Amino acid sequence: MSWAGFKKTVNRTTVQVMMKAGQIEKTNDRDYEVEERRFRTMEAAANKLQKEAKGYLDALRAMTASQMRIAETIDAFYGDAGTRDGVSRSYKQAVEELDAETIKSLDGPYRTTVLEPINRFCAYFPDINECIKKRNHKLLDYDQMRAKVKKLVDKPDKDPSKLPRTEKEAQMAKEVYEALNDQLTTEIPQLIDLRVPYLDPSFEALVKIQLRFCAEAYSRMAQVQQYLDPDTREQYAQGHLDQRVEQVLQEIRDLSIAGAS
Repeated sequence: MSWAGFKKTVNRTTVQVMMKAGQIEKTNDRDYEVEERRFRTMEAAANKLQKEAKGYLDALRAMTASQMRIAETIDAFYGDAGTRDGVSRSYKQAVEELDAETIKSLDGPYRTTVLEPINRFCAYFPDINECIKKRNHKLLDYDQMRAKVKKLVDKPDKDPSKLPRTEKEAQMAKEVYEALNDQLTTEIPQLIDLRVPYLDPSFEALVKIQLRFCAEAYSRMAQVQQYLDPDTREQYAQGHLDQRVEQVLQEIRDLSIAGAS
C-alpha cells in the first residue's frame, strides 16, 4: 500500500469512529442496502453451490472407490464358493466397469457443463465486492466533506474562500459516490435476475448426468442379480430374508466352536 493509500485508510477509519460517536452524520440509501443484502444472499448460495457441486463429483469417485474395495473383499471372502457360481466375480467386474467407464466418461461432461459454468459465475464476485468496497469508501469521503461544509457554515473560517472550496470538493465527492451507488443499485438486480437463466442449462445437465449414472449403475447391478440364488431373491421380495438369515445364524451358534463358552 502506498503512503497516500495508507493515509486514506487511516482517515476513513477515523470517519467511521466519528460516525459511531454521532459526530458525523451517515448517509443512508435504503434502495442500495436492499440490493446489497440480496446480492449477499445470492453470493452465499452460489459459493455453497460451487462447493457442493465439486463435492458431488468427489463423492461419486469416493463411492465407486469404496465399491471397488468392498467388491475385492467380498470376492476374497467368498473364495472358491464365489468362483463356482460367479456371483462375487460378476459383482467385482460390474463395479470395475462402473468405475472405469461410467465415472470417467461422466467426469469431463460434468466439469464442462456443471462445474466450470458455476465457477465462472462465482468468479465475478471479487470484482463486484471490490466495486462495493469502493462505493463504501467514496461514501465515507462524501460524508466527511459534508461534515466539513456543515462545520464551516456553523462556524465560518477567517478565509472566506474556504467554504466555497470545501463545498466544491463536497459536490465532487457526492458525484463520485452517486455514480458508483447508482451503478450498483441498477446492475445488482440485473445480475440477480440473470442467475436463473444462466444456471438452467447446468441444472439440466446435472439432472441428466445423475440419471445416466443411476441408470448405468442399475443396469450393471441388474446383470449381477442373475447370479444370485433364486430362492434368496424370492425370499427378499416376500420379506422373508430375515428369517433365513436368523436360521443360518442359529446354525452357526449350534456349532461347537461357536457355542463354546
